[in-house]
Amino acid sequence: MNGFNKRNNRQRIRSSWMDRLTGWPQAVGRYVLGKWKGMSASHAMTKAAEPLKLDRTAVKELEAYWKQMTLPGQASPSAWLEAAAPLGTPAAEEAGYGSSASLGYPPDLPGDAYDAIIHRIREETERHNRNNVTRTEAYRAVYLRCPELHWAMLAHMVSRNGGWNMTDLQGEWLPRLLGLDKREPTFQFLERANWLIFGDAYPQLLLYEASQRYGRDLSRLLPAFGVSRFMQPVWAQFWRRRDPVPLTVSLIVNEQHVIEKRVVQHPYYQKKVLGTLFFGMQSLLQLNQVVFPYHLDPAAYLEKQNGRQAGSDLRLAGLVLESFGSLKERIEFGKRLYAMLFGIPEVREGVHRFARQIRHTGSRSDYAPHLFAPLRHGPPQRPYRERLSGLRLRPQAEPLYSPRLTDAWPDCTADPAEPGDWFTASAAEAVTAHLGELRMPLSFEMTNEYGFGLSKVEMAVLTAQEIGVARSRL
Repeated sequence: MNGFNKRNNRQRIRSSWMDRLTGWPQAVGRYVLGKWKGMSASHAMTKAAEPLKLDRTAVKELEAYWKQMTLPGQASPSAWLEAAAPLGTPAAEEAGYGSSASLGYPPDLPGDAYDAIIHRIREETERHNRNNVTRTEAYRAVYLRCPELHWAMLAHMVSRNGGWNMTDLQGEWLPRLLGLDKREPTFQFLERANWLIFGDAYPQLLLYEASQRYGRDLSRLLPAFGVSRFMQPVWAQFWRRRDPVPLTVSLIVNEQHVIEKRVVQHPYYQKKVLGTLFFGMQSLLQLNQVVFPYHLDPAAYLEKQNGRQAGSDLRLAGLVLESFGSLKERIEFGKRLYAMLFGIPEVREGVHRFARQIRHTGSRSDYAPHLFAPLRHGPPQRPYRERLSGLRLRPQAEPLYSPRLTDAWPDCTADPAEPGDWFTASAAEAVTAHLGELRMPLSFEMTNEYGFGLSKVEMAVLTAQEIGVARSRL
């Protein structure tokens, strides 16, 4: 009987593989057609683009500051300010550094007022840096209060994607492919990067809001929060010019440097995450997509209307990060996301509408409740059966499980950020290359590509299951 069952299983596996092989030409054809549709839609939206511009005068001014900061003897945060804008010059007077007060706090507020500002910002940062959901909401709240802070909106949407990646690790598919010993370090990797970026950037955003309340630039307080001196002239310039583009690009550069040695090059994450076969498969399985929902019809999510299947109106813009390990690639990726998010009116308006209307939970049901559900309707399906047909569920198929973050992972106690400023003389030479032209992605409409990516992950689960190596440690 055992021999019969083994032969039967082998025949079933061969039959299943033959079915998939014969279906691959059609699948490839659908993928190519989807890519063409995505490029065509991207091209059509780009015609109405409002390209973001990096003002060359502003960039040259920042480059001059950064160069002065890295000269010998310019180690202290106040010393480089004086060197970059010598006392008595028009630039110094315009920047507000025209007296000896430039080397300390502005003179017209009592010292305890600054202590109170620093204490409040530290306290609020710690409170909101609890998990991905609290961080993502904090970014959103800042942007709604200060829409000139483009980076806050970009960070909000990227942070949503970070949360979705975290919950994927406990969702429908990845636990069937990877044991907890592989998934937990990946969560820690994502959480650590999330935590470090928020801990560095959020105080900067709050300090700008405090500057508005007091009616004066408080960027000299940035060292109190461990922020790189790279950002001080950037915020001082933003206070004078109110140009969000150099500020946003500089924040992108800064935050990727913040996590470079502390996370990306850290030996633990190199061994447990970045050097693993799973992480190497991310490009193949398109698990490194960043998607921005820019068109949803809430009514279509809940029921079929006019013969359309629920969710048929979902539209996603986004990009795929090919090499997370490359600092340059991550910075350029962030810049392209920014150019798309704020330079394409249809994407900008749709994403803003989504961010205002739908709070982040970490579940992919936030944007695609026709495909995903934050709660299971029953125990995990064993064996797993194919559920997807493009960006739709097959008839009678249960939604894919995508838990809320609070149901997937407990809050973590974070170790303090490793000390040190990444901005050195050698870094200063390289950083100006990132302040070039903001290029619009050639193709960013990726609704069909996203559906194809989901199908590939489902196929990996089915294949692993059929060859007897799937792991179902739920």
